[in-house]
Amino acid sequence: MTETTLGGAQLIGSGKVRELYAVGDDLLLVASDRISAFDVVLPTPVPDKGKVLTGLTAFWLDTLGGIVADHRITTDVDAFPAELAPHAEALRGRAMLCRRAEVIPLECVARGYLAGSGWKEYRRDGTVCGIPLPAGLTESAELDEPLFTPSTKATVGHDENVDFEQAAAIVGRDTAQRLRDVTLALYTAARDHARSRGIILADTKFEFGWVDGELTLIDEVLTPDSSRFWPADDYEPGRGQASYDKQIVRDWLETQDWDKTPPGPQLPDDVVARTRARYIEAYELLAERPFEQWGR
Repeated sequence: MTETTLGGAQLIGSGKVRELYAVGDDLLLVASDRISAFDVVLPTPVPDKGKVLTGLTAFWLDTLGGIVADHRITTDVDAFPAELAPHAEALRGRAMLCRRAEVIPLECVARGYLAGSGWKEYRRDGTVCGIPLPAGLTESAELDEPLFTPSTKATVGHDENVDFEQAAAIVGRDTAQRLRDVTLALYTAARDHARSRGIILADTKFEFGWVDGELTLIDEVLTPDSSRFWPADDYEPGRGQASYDKQIVRDWLETQDWDKTPPGPQLPDDVVARTRARYIEAYELLAERPFEQWGR
């Protein structure tokens, strides 16, 4: 959904996956079925992907609600303002009505395993975001303690990793310490739940803002788009891991004659179907309920 207006709601932002609408004093966050890879939005959607992102976010907000406030008002479309009623079925399962927040300009990343850009930096420098780690660690190794590794929020291009002191210079030391403590508490609780469901939460990122002076969790939470989830029964340190995300799409794209600039190639039906199944499997394992029940 990319309408400029939605009932009485006005489109105020559009990202790779989401649209943001102003609804009176509140915001409506709508997750589409778009999928991106290598920073390019692909022309082929993955059916129900947006519902998985919203459904998992709602699940985690319910599960982790005692740790920090969040900006959700409701995901129940029947409780949305009346002007959105004509769009109820299009929004069902993929939209969240939220309070407005003053966004804190940091991505708050928690890493429990050595993967992605952290693994690349460790191989080069023996550090992750400037934090020294013991020698001899292998790819995908579990860290002794999870790390808080913030990054800047880039409006164009990639986010840039920063160390704690740089983060403190951006948002203030007290806020940086609070963000670190809350990020690691959220990660630890989510990691333990995921483990109980046969899934490893390797790393994830959170966003926060201020709502009426209170630190508040915002945006998507612990989804396959913002986290690395690995099947525990296939986990083996020393190599890359299978994951519950768009890995199937990335792997297929690597076999194509494509320079990773827009426009991306159309995805074949089997790649779309397998990717959709992977997202839904993640939802059902973590939320412990059939996907068909979400949003009904």
